[in-house]
Amino acid sequence: MLSSMASAADMAIAPPPMPYAPPIADFGGWYLRGDIGFSNQSVSSIRNTNAALYSGLNSFQETTGFDTGGIYQIGAGYQFNHWFRADITGEYRGSANFHGLDLISFPNGGTTGFGSDVYTARKSEWLFLANAYADLGTWWCITPYVGAGIGTARVQISNFLDQGVGSLAGGGVGPSLVSAQTGSQWNFAWALHAGLAYQVTPDMAIELGYSYVNLGNGTTGVDRAFDGSAGGHVFQFHDITSQDVKLGVRWDLWSPPAYAPPLITKG
Repeated sequence: MLSSMASAADMAIAPPPMPYAPPIADFGGWYLRGDIGFSNQSVSSIRNTNAALYSGLNSFQETTGFDTGGIYQIGAGYQFNHWFRADITGEYRGSANFHGLDLISFPNGGTTGFGSDVYTARKSEWLFLANAYADLGTWWCITPYVGAGIGTARVQISNFLDQGVGSLAGGGVGPSLVSAQTGSQWNFAWALHAGLAYQVTPDMAIELGYSYVNLGNGTTGVDRAFDGSAGGHVFQFHDITSQDVKLGVRWDLWSPPAYAPPLITKG
């Protein structure tokens, strides 16, 4: 009897069984982002649409470059699971000074002459991309990622000035000064991304990212020579690319359950 009473007492104070918890599925939710950064841009070549301007000319060295320009970006996206997310971004790429030097040779009275074109301008863009990213795991709250994006860019060229070789009319070569109106065009654009995200809180991450961006071509408005020797054409900037560095913040509009373990826990 005493043994039965002891068993009954043990059963009375025994803890209840733990409820069944199903495996936790990958989460998903919306996020907002904001980024600032700077660009390192380049262009493959600059040419006027007036083909006759280049008759007899030989460009043997062209160097071009852009000063650093500011980048300001906002966007919204969706985190599908621990590995994959996507977003849409809009970016204003601030005005950057352009400078170029084109060294040329030309026929001059039976001999070969040499000259140059010195270019100056300013360039800015609006860039809109749809991006997809692969998050590659988390170590000590740091997540490396890679991604790619496609979209469109509006490239604007302003304050263009060309100082150098002018008309070849009559076999003579003289100095010229050519200016061009502001021009812009929309292009197909694409980008490749890589970077690191640091999870500051469950709903905020700081990103340090790198992007290689192809912005397409740019164009000036109609040009005009101050001596009246040329005009009515445009200068084209061929194959504009940029290597960007950005620092951004990503705010999650959702929070994964508190009991959901991170993908990899080492910090």
